Amino acid sequence: MAKKPFNIEEICEKFSINGNFTGYEIINNGHINSTYNLIFEDNGKPVKYVLQKINTVVFKKPDELMSNIVAVTKHIAKKYKEAKADDAERRTLTFLPCVDGKYYYIDSENNCWRLYIFVDKVYTCNTIDSEEVFNNAGVAFGEFQNILADFDGSSLFETIEKFHNTASRFDALKKAIKEDKAGRLESVKNEVEFALARENDTHILVDMIAEGKLPLRVTHNDTKLNNILFDNITNQGICIIDLDTVMPGLSLYDFGDSIRFGANTATEDEKDLSKVSLSLSLYEAYVKGYLSKAKDALTTLEKELLPFGAKIMTYECGIRFLTDYLDGDTYFKVAYPEHNLDRCRTQFELVADMERKMEQMQEITKKYC
Repeated sequence: MAKKPFNIEEICEKFSINGNFTGYEIINNGHINSTYNLIFEDNGKPVKYVLQKINTVVFKKPDELMSNIVAVTKHIAKKYKEAKADDAERRTLTFLPCVDGKYYYIDSENNCWRLYIFVDKVYTCNTIDSEEVFNNAGVAFGEFQNILADFDGSSLFETIEKFHNTASRFDALKKAIKEDKAGRLESVKNEVEFALARENDTHILVDMIAEGKLPLRVTHNDTKLNNILFDNITNQGICIIDLDTVMPGLSLYDFGDSIRFGANTATEDEKDLSKVSLSLSLYEAYVKGYLSKAKDALTTLEKELLPFGAKIMTYECGIRFLTDYLDGDTYFKVAYPEHNLDRCRTQFELVADMERKMEQMQEITKKYC
């Protein structure tokens, strides 16, 4: 029998799990952590947990990481319980403490483990195949923002420093251009020109934070479709997962990244740029869902800036791909030498299309405000 990738006896002891262990499943959806479904039998009934090995190369401070996650999930659970919501126990992840009170433990091989209760009768989506799906995603992330509106985002730790500081990302690009480590600068003159021409945009949101014009909120910072658990029966998004990047930020970051990912008519590494555009129908589907839950929690300025949030998050992602291409592909995984360049080009093409359609995006947004 193959050796298990974890010590189940130690897991049961550290997290005080009752019942008989009957098996496990490997979950391969994540790109950073290793995840397993653990199956137990307790009093004749199956009980499931999710075990994760935290990637401490990426997340070097598990105390701060888990402090953020537990504070946010407990806040969400309390709100749903007070509202007597249907399936309140399924509306957020429930992490289990170890016997020492911490929400993780480190084993003898320096692996860092955490455990939460499995959410049953749900599914995830990796692609958007209808406006309804994207609308439901908007509802889910809008509800996430709304229910955390009274949570002090500044009380959270920054698990990845300056993650969505676009001005800082732009400085990193200028450094990569100057150093040209991989000798690729001559081949990306057009992309560099596109990026440099939009330098003023990089400071807008950062300056508004500094001036107190935009509130720091709890932000997810990875608002992809597959980070929502959808109910098997209702098809509604009931639980937001993958909370490692929950930290202080702007609502515009989460909204913008959702649009960048979900309203693009092409894949992230599409080589035929004629296929890349912003789908206004998908944009409207998401805005309608998102603002149906979040509009009362957002300030007037936040709502006005939602279309710009979509553009700046797409631009930021593009300059990150370009920076990594110039540096020799040291951050993002690539499948071929020009992979990061293709990714950069799709993002910049999407930015350009958003600029052409900005007035329409603004009108759609106003419609649901």
